[in-house]
Amino acid sequence: MLFVRFRNFAHMMKRAIIIGASSGIGREVAELMLEKGWKLGLGARRKEKLDELKAKYPQQVETEAIDVQKPNGTEGLLSLIEKVGGMDIYVHVAGVGKQNVSLESDVEEQTVSTNALGFTRFVDCSFNYFASHKGGHIVVVSSIAGTKGLGVAPSYSATKAFQNNYIQALDQLAHLRKLPIRFTDIRPGFVDTDLLGDSQHYPLLMKKEEVAKDIVRSIEKGRHVRIIDWRYRILVAFWRLLPNRLWPLLPIKTRQQKT
Repeated sequence: MLFVRFRNFAHMMKRAIIIGASSGIGREVAELMLEKGWKLGLGARRKEKLDELKAKYPQQVETEAIDVQKPNGTEGLLSLIEKVGGMDIYVHVAGVGKQNVSLESDVEEQTVSTNALGFTRFVDCSFNYFASHKGGHIVVVSSIAGTKGLGVAPSYSATKAFQNNYIQALDQLAHLRKLPIRFTDIRPGFVDTDLLGDSQHYPLLMKKEEVAKDIVRSIEKGRHVRIIDWRYRILVAFWRLLPNRLWPLLPIKTRQQKT
């Protein structure tokens, strides 16, 4: 009887919500966690893509159509948590990114709306849930782009820096309030996903499958900040050492626009 109770307890502790799981890194992370026996709640705008995983893992997956840009989007998150029966880990993968050297206002505003405003709503909702449910683990997939302001993608690098700092602030807030909430900030570089679907060459390009494996390991090990791939760790270290007055002079190659 004791073994049965322990087994049921362990099963109940393996509940995660992934927002942004319809494609790319989020999809790969979901697949890996499902293979490990997790109970998942999956949210994204394209619910039909999520339902493909539900059909494959009917006993482990619940889905919800969620748009992080909508002010009431967190209602879908709370509904998803209820469907799953609770949440032990929140994984935020939803985001947009685009080079914008011509500084088109709609691109900048959509990026801020998704990566800053939407991000804040959903991470805050998760924090408040964990604050009232004996703790949990918040995982955010940000980017090394938050290290310095990138002229080829202003709003993207700025919102990723926002995410890095926001998670750090919430970590401190959890300690101030003595809340058992853990945080993991995942910072990949260029990953071969639809986000880079412009047929251009990107240096140090990583496969999404390998990135997803690293993310799942980082979740399991409870890592605090994880820059994926040793080459990017060296690159980020160099960026940090470079004085701010020299940063604008750094030659950064922009991709060619399609014709």
